[in-house]
Amino acid sequence: MSELLTDEEITAQLPDGWGRDGDEIARTFEFDGYLDAVGFAAGAAGVAEEAWHHPEMTIRWGEVTVRLTTHDAGGITGKDVDLAERFNDIYG
Repeated sequence: MSELLTDEEITAQLPDGWGRDGDEIARTFEFDGYLDAVGFAAGAAGVAEEAWHHPEMTIRWGEVTVRLTTHDAGGITGKDVDLAERFNDIYG
C-alpha cells in the first residue's frame, strides 16, 4: 500500500492546475468541444489503466474533471501526484 502524503508534501508536489479537495486532488481540463473532451478522457483512461490507478472522471461539453485519491490508503499518495502529472503531460 502507498504511504499517505503529509499536507506539506501535497502542497509542495501538487502539479500545475491541480487543487486539493479534502482527501482528493482535482483538476478540470478545458477543450473546444465535446469530442475533444471525450478523446482526452479516453487517453487518460488508458494511462490510468496502465498505472492501475483509476480516477473519477466527469465529462461535460468542453471539459473533463478528474479527481484522484488512493482509496486503500485513505487519501492522497504519490500515486495520485504521479498520475496527475501524466494527465498534464497528455493534455499538453
